Amino acid sequence: MASTAWQKASHSGASDNCVEVRTVDGLVELRESDDGEVIVRTTPAKFAKFLLGVKAGEFDGYADFGA
Repeated sequence: MASTAWQKASHSGASDNCVEVRTVDGLVELRESDDGEVIVRTTPAKFAKFLLGVKAGEFDGYADFGA
């Protein structure tokens, strides 16, 4: 099984409260670093579309920026 190591955003710094990503057998996997048991898998194309939506602010209504 070809996979890469879990990677987190450089903006996370030393924090353990972040989203991590890696690739496994051609799929993209995501997990929260503080709950590594739950892994979401998707295709690279769907992940790219999701990232475009994040960058465009499509999900800002779900965020708690006061936390």
